[in-house]
Amino acid sequence: MGPDQLCEAVDRAASGLIDADLGGGVIKQRVARQGQGRSSGYRTIIAFRSGNRSIFMYGFAKNRKANLTNDELRVYRRLADIFLGADNTMLGRLLDADELKEVDCDGQEER
Repeated sequence: MGPDQLCEAVDRAASGLIDADLGGGVIKQRVARQGQGRSSGYRTIIAFRSGNRSIFMYGFAKNRKANLTNDELRVYRRLADIFLGADNTMLGRLLDADELKEVDCDGQEER
């Protein structure tokens, strides 16, 4: 799964096309496998606040995992709360420490 697929997933979400709203700022978006469609591709778990910030937290192939467990969902909701509430200084520190990786969509850097 490359940057183009990740950017496309966020663009769809920003347009209101969210595959699954899991609550607490967490969404699940389908991402196409190269040469195939989204339905047979990957699933991404994203901390998402429209017009503000998107943090990809987890990606998995549909054929490897069907859904998140309730415990996993609780963890991702807590992480989303932290990431979406973080200021740019904190996110910059995480980027500098290689704890996060920035994806550049159409030349627009988002932290």
